[in-house]
Amino acid sequence: MGFLSKLFGKKEEENTVEERTVMNIQVGDIITYDLEDYQVVGTLTYTVRGYKWQAYQLQSEGSSIWLSVEMDDELELGIYKTVKEKVSKPIPKELTIDGVVYYQDEHGHANVSGKGRGSNVNGQDVEYYDFSNEEETEFLSIEIWGSEIEVSKGYEIEEYEIKILAGSK
Repeated sequence: MGFLSKLFGKKEEENTVEERTVMNIQVGDIITYDLEDYQVVGTLTYTVRGYKWQAYQLQSEGSSIWLSVEMDDELELGIYKTVKEKVSKPIPKELTIDGVVYYQDEHGHANVSGKGRGSNVNGQDVEYYDFSNEEETEFLSIEIWGSEIEVSKGYEIEEYEIKILAGSK
């Protein structure tokens, strides 16, 4: 009996997949959001003086979006999509994009580590700017990677709006 329990116990252990939450999403996982399935193709972890937040690149047949995950006083989740808006330095404190006025909330520098498609930015520093509209229902993220400026628009979501299917252990 001991032999069988060791044999089967070990096998179960090897096949155990860590339950996924928004705090431990991995490259290869499948995220369902807004009735569409996305594969996690990259992850970025931003670090500022010990404080961390994550961004997950989600790819479907039709689009690519980013899921932002931050544990501040409470869990904050956002969906962001890169836009073609041209912004140049110096970044102003107020921006109008598509008729929406955004006000700068935060500015800083973060060290970034990445996996999957994000692995090419390991160890890089990024300058970031976070903006929100007056109602704080729409958000704008600006990241400066060397000479490249990326602009993304986003909005907050609730954790129950996404489902996570582990793609690996």
